[in-house]
Amino acid sequence: MSLPVSQNGLDCLIVGGGPAGMTAALYLARFRRRALVVDEGDPRAAWIPSSHNIPFFADGIPGPEILARVREHAGRYGVSPLDGRVAALRKSGRDGFRAEVETREGGCEVDARRVLLATGGIDVEPDLPDLPDAVRRGLVRYCPICDGYESRDRRIAVIGHGPRGLGEASFIARTYSDDVTLLTLGRPLDLLPPQRALAERHRIRLVDEPISGLDVQDGRIAAVRTSGGAELRFDILYSALGLTYRSGLAGALGAERDAAGAVLVDAHCQTTVKGLYAVGDVVLGLDQIVVGMGHAAVAATHIHNHCELPVEDGPTAGVESASRD
Repeated sequence: MSLPVSQNGLDCLIVGGGPAGMTAALYLARFRRRALVVDEGDPRAAWIPSSHNIPFFADGIPGPEILARVREHAGRYGVSPLDGRVAALRKSGRDGFRAEVETREGGCEVDARRVLLATGGIDVEPDLPDLPDAVRRGLVRYCPICDGYESRDRRIAVIGHGPRGLGEASFIARTYSDDVTLLTLGRPLDLLPPQRALAERHRIRLVDEPISGLDVQDGRIAAVRTSGGAELRFDILYSALGLTYRSGLAGALGAERDAAGAVLVDAHCQTTVKGLYAVGDVVLGLDQIVVGMGHAAVAATHIHNHCELPVEDGPTAGVESASRD
């Protein structure tokens, strides 16, 4: 199988070709490092209808265009992502890692001094009647930080339960709208008195009945019908059911993760496994494109400045650096 770069002696293997992974590839290419991006082709950013909080794109930019632009930019430096998946990843002595890569043409092993995981996550889809992929189809939004401003002063519903659902509903209520409803889809709320007081303070309507029917109009869910027969009409629905983190490779190497599966990293975006980095939505933190790109810049610079060091030792003293890293 022919790879964009030699599979032996890579400075860095990047797993994931979304905005964070491709930003890391761009930085490493400009550092004149040998890097390979392996991408499965299902980035979370592709689901974004239009993001308005990325600087330089005041009129908004759709997720697919973000992906196309970052690939074109990195391509100017010879970055050519490989369509495939990293099936397994293991340490290779004290000097790096070995990955098993699978593509349509076959498989091979790739050796790299460092590995950067930009594998992201998958939004948990709400269990709506006859609508199993509402988030992917854009009928339900998942990021009020990205586009909540465009939804200001409108009727907004949040699908969620427990502290996470209430947290997002209260965020929207205190920031963008005074007409917010929390739909639990039949799950009990189980809120503590202070949490119920929070909902009352922001006048959040709590609906814990199951949803029996939907009214979809003009590419959005305009109304939901509860099992009790009520019809509730909204302008925008957000899902606050969380992410399924694609952190299996990190876990297999023994990198620490939180209870939900998000990878824990240090200030350089290095995991608890030396030489293994993680950036973007797979990392515990704020799931934003600009944050993931910032992670990538920090991690790529740290990789460049420490690449020749054994991963098991990793001292920082005496290493030449272009910046405080």
